[in-house]
This record gives sequence, C-alpha cells and structure tokens, in this order.
Amino acid sequence: MTKRVFPALFLSHGSPDTAIADTQAAAWLRQMAADLPRPRAIVVASAHFEVSGGVAVSADPHPETIHDFGGFAPELYAMQYPAPGEPELARRIVSDLQAAGFAAKAMDKRGFDHGVWVPLILAYPDADIPVVSVSVDPGQGPEHHFRLGQALSGLGGEGVLVIGSGSFTHNLGEAFKALRSGRRDVDVPEWVQAFTEWMNDRLAADDIEALLDYRRLAPYAVKNHPTDEHLLPLYVALGAAGDGSTARIVHDSAEFGALAMTMWRFDPAFAAAPAA
Repeated sequence: MTKRVFPALFLSHGSPDTAIADTQAAAWLRQMAADLPRPRAIVVASAHFEVSGGVAVSADPHPETIHDFGGFAPELYAMQYPAPGEPELARRIVSDLQAAGFAAKAMDKRGFDHGVWVPLILAYPDADIPVVSVSVDPGQGPEHHFRLGQALSGLGGEGVLVIGSGSFTHNLGEAFKALRSGRRDVDVPEWVQAFTEWMNDRLAADDIEALLDYRRLAPYAVKNHPTDEHLLPLYVALGAAGDGSTARIVHDSAEFGALAMTMWRFDPAFAAAPAA
C-alpha cells in the first residue's frame, strides 16, 4: 500500500453566515471531505488570526469557538465547533517554523475564529479531528507567507491537511452595498473578474514569481484587497504543497458581487496515488 500525501487547500470562507446559508460555496464545503481521506489533524492558517512580528500557533487542547463578528442571526452565535486541539502538533509546528527562521510561539489561549470554524463546521461537522490554527502577519506580504507555508510542507505526508482560509477577493465596502440590499447574487463587477482571471491564470501556470508580486502586477489588486490579510492564507497553502505542486480550482462562485469565493487545491508533486 502506498502512502497518501495530502493536498493543501485554499478556502474562501466568505461571510460568517456561510455556516447557515444556502449558497454554492456552502454546498461545496459540505461535500469537500468526500474527495479526501480522513486527516489525522487539520492545520488552518486563518485571515482572522492576525499576529504582528511573528507567528503564533494555537496550542490549547480544548479551543473555544470565537464568534468574532456582529449583526448576524442569533442561531449563528449559538453554533459551537468543539474540535480538540493538538498541543504536541502545535509545538512541532513552532519548532519547524523556528528552524526556518520565523519568530514562532505557541499560544495557549486561542480559540477557533470564524475563518477556522465556519468552513470546518460544514466540511467536518462531527468536530472529531484535532485542529491547530496558525496566524498571519498583516505587516508582511505574500513572500513571507509563502515561506511560512514551505515550513509546513512536510505535514501533508504525515496525514495532516493544511488549509489557508481567507477570501479570493475582499472589498467589504463594495460587498456591504449588496449586503444592505439583502442580495447575495448581484452581478460580479469587471474589476473583480479581471483580478480573479489574472490570479487563476497565474496559479494554473505555477507562476510563483508573479503571484508573489500580485499587488503590483494584478489588475485592480488594491481595489480587490484594500488590505491583503484575506489573500495571505492562499500563499501559506501554496507553499505548504511544496515545489512543483499541481494547482486546480475546486470551486468558483461569487457573493455580494465583490466577494469571489474561489477555492483552490494544491497537490504536491510527489503525492502518491491513494492506496487500493
């Protein structure tokens, strides 16, 4: 039997109410696990776990569910994702990051923000797989987070699923215009289409150099990401898959016009076929 090497995933988690919404993205997340073997643990780099000047790794054995948002339906605030943490894995990740030159530390009292639990409550609703979350640094750019992902690249061969959870586009000012109207299905503006097409083309071509310089090269980059913390998890996932990974879109939809819910899968070049 050959050993299965897990891919790394980039998931657009969208609005917090993706957890209860009837959307294309939510439907895809609900069936995501069917295309994967069961991981022994999940590591999530979340856009909502922001730490400046270093990398924090959650090491709480029983993380709480954080409802880090306001103005949504009461049922959303009642939702819990009681997956266990895995302190031993967290300490190993800290050691790997430190060896790669990062100022990394374990964080004992860090729960699951909605960038972690919203996609997981759909994909793995039983909450019985240990989860460790990893921070992003809003003061650092794509290259920093790509290297961070590279430091995690050995995990896929050890039964660990690495996920970057953010948003392919994230102009909340524009999205709120549609949100206030109560409509998720407004037309996608040209500036979102142009940006997503450029990113998709560069990802499919494995053009790492261009992707790392997306803010200068991609059309409407700053309009789609006034701040880029929601795209940084993409680079963690891309790095975690290792050199020469194969990239493919696994979901593509949009909400509120300005929120592209595009999701990508990165398979390592050395990934073995599933065991028969």
